[in-house]
Amino acid sequence: MNNVLEMLEKSADRNPDKILFEDENTQITYKDFVIKAKQAATAIKNEFVSGKAVPIYMDKSVDTLIWMFGTIYAGSFYTIVDIAHPLTRIESILATLDVNKMLTSQVYVAKLEKAGYTGDYILSEDIATGEIDEEFINSIRTRHNALSPLYCNFTSGSTGIPKGVVVGHASVIDFITYFTELFNITENDIIGNQAPFDFDVSVKDIYSTIYTGATMAIIPKKKFSFPMELMDYLIDKNITTLIWAVSALCIISTLKGFTYKVPDKINKVIFSGEVMPIKQLKIWKEYIPDAMYVNVYGPTEVTCNCTYHIVDEIDDNKNIPIGKPFPNEKVILLDEDDNLVTQAGADGEICVLGQCLSLGYYNNEVQTKKAFVNNPLNKAYNELMYRTGDLAYYGEDGLLYYKGRIDFQIKHMGHRIELGEIENAMESVENVERACCIFNKDINNIVAYYKGEAQVKEVKRALRAKLPAYMVPIKMHAVEEFPLTKNGKIDRNELLKLGD
Repeated sequence: MNNVLEMLEKSADRNPDKILFEDENTQITYKDFVIKAKQAATAIKNEFVSGKAVPIYMDKSVDTLIWMFGTIYAGSFYTIVDIAHPLTRIESILATLDVNKMLTSQVYVAKLEKAGYTGDYILSEDIATGEIDEEFINSIRTRHNALSPLYCNFTSGSTGIPKGVVVGHASVIDFITYFTELFNITENDIIGNQAPFDFDVSVKDIYSTIYTGATMAIIPKKKFSFPMELMDYLIDKNITTLIWAVSALCIISTLKGFTYKVPDKINKVIFSGEVMPIKQLKIWKEYIPDAMYVNVYGPTEVTCNCTYHIVDEIDDNKNIPIGKPFPNEKVILLDEDDNLVTQAGADGEICVLGQCLSLGYYNNEVQTKKAFVNNPLNKAYNELMYRTGDLAYYGEDGLLYYKGRIDFQIKHMGHRIELGEIENAMESVENVERACCIFNKDINNIVAYYKGEAQVKEVKRALRAKLPAYMVPIKMHAVEEFPLTKNGKIDRNELLKLGD
């Protein structure tokens, strides 16, 4: 299998009339989805350069998926632009992609203009003619190969500029093949999609569905604000499989959703993005005891995940392991001197090798070379390796356990965030001289400190215009001076004592 289009068409041939995707308002069969994706491709080829990115400014829906796959059929790769992003982030993404227009729908024009966007955009309604250029599409299918880009997801960047992680067809095909086999995802499953389409958790939903011939039901975002409605939706749609961020699962358990109803068709719960609280996992296992619970770990750069652990028993005195590598992936720990770490309890940086590696950061050679390096343990030939910046250790059981970040990159609300990006945004605010952000584990949130005459409310207002909501610090303090370590660096421990 050379590309995901072959994956889609094989499943469509097997189950043409089966529902592939559904949202709150729409259902589409495998057969009809292929037809509409080809129609979208025929429209896209006249508006965007084949082989380059097609930025899609749409919320998640069946229609969005059609245009995503239309992009693939058109020989390009897609980038989903979150409709909640502020103007500066939208412009940064477009600049990185070197594309001067977006694909959107009439539904989102008002929101786009309210954000202050004055650039070009193409309306899907205006270009959807219904025609299919089979000759063009057939030529694209043969052109797509294992290393062709499939999508580009943007993560937080320490320089203040979001980094676009480009993932190829082969990496997704390889990962999904093992992912679905290990966790017994089959054509009988109905996968409940929680993650936004610009977040790589959704890659597991979309491509597990397509590969196995399953059905994916898109859960409306608003349902997660009302646990009873969410439980009704899971039951009404007969959801069997949840591949969710930890924070989403905790919404149900912390807000006592199970005391209302229990969606008893669920048989697989796969979680990632943050450390799963033991107390919350116990609640899930109490109400749905027969489901398979899996902790998966991995950054966007390694195509979703590189390790997994099927949770059988819970030890109150230990964290849940991140486990062992997926097949066809190699995970090693290196110390500060790039020596291999194998001793139980010793910390090392998680480094990943194998087919799972992404194609690097789009239009960012410097950051790509910094993160994707030759394996220092292999002196015989070049063996590409990704340095995650995450620390882990082996337990006495031989499994990997997550320890934390080497630098100040964090995971918060399921999103990877570089605190440096927030600091840069703060320092761009008028009357802010210097800024420092800390992730306070006691309150499980970001706290910001700054030196300058700006008022806290002014800084927060400015950040909301520059950053996604999950990156705006929950608390903010003005300081007269930053406490320093003996090395002249900001003493973050002392900062925390000034107030959280």
